[in-house]
Amino acid sequence: QVHLEESGGASVQAGGSLRLSCAASGFAVSSSCMGWFRQAPGASGKEREGVVVSGRLSTTYTDSVKGRFTVSRENAQNTLYLEMNNLRPEDTAVYYCAADFRLCLLGAEYVGKWGQGTQVTVSS
Repeated sequence: QVHLEESGGASVQAGGSLRLSCAASGFAVSSSCMGWFRQAPGASGKEREGVVVSGRLSTTYTDSVKGRFTVSRENAQNTLYLEMNNLRPEDTAVYYCAADFRLCLLGAEYVGKWGQGTQVTVSS
C-alpha cells in the first residue's frame, strides 16, 4: 500500500532555508514520478499549486521557485526531499508530497496519492 509521510515544515524568517522530507513506502522512489505541491492559506484543495514534479527523464519547477528550490531523492532511504532556500512570505503554505501520477506533469489533477502535508510559514 502506497504511503507518504512528510516532515520538516517549520516557521522561518524571510531569506531562511528549510528541507522537507517525504518518506515513502509501498513503492520505489527511485523509479517513480514524484512531486511537491502546496496549498496557500485559505485556498481549497482544488487550488493546490504544483511546486515541482520529478520523473525519470525530467524535472519541472514552477517559475516562482526556480533557482531557490531543489528536489532530490535518497534511494536507500526511499525518501524524496525538497530543499528550499531564500524563502519568501509568499511561500507560506501546507506542502504536500505527491506520487502515483497518472501523467508525470505539474498538475494536481494527475496525482493519485497525497501525503498528509507539512506546514511552512515564512515571516517577513
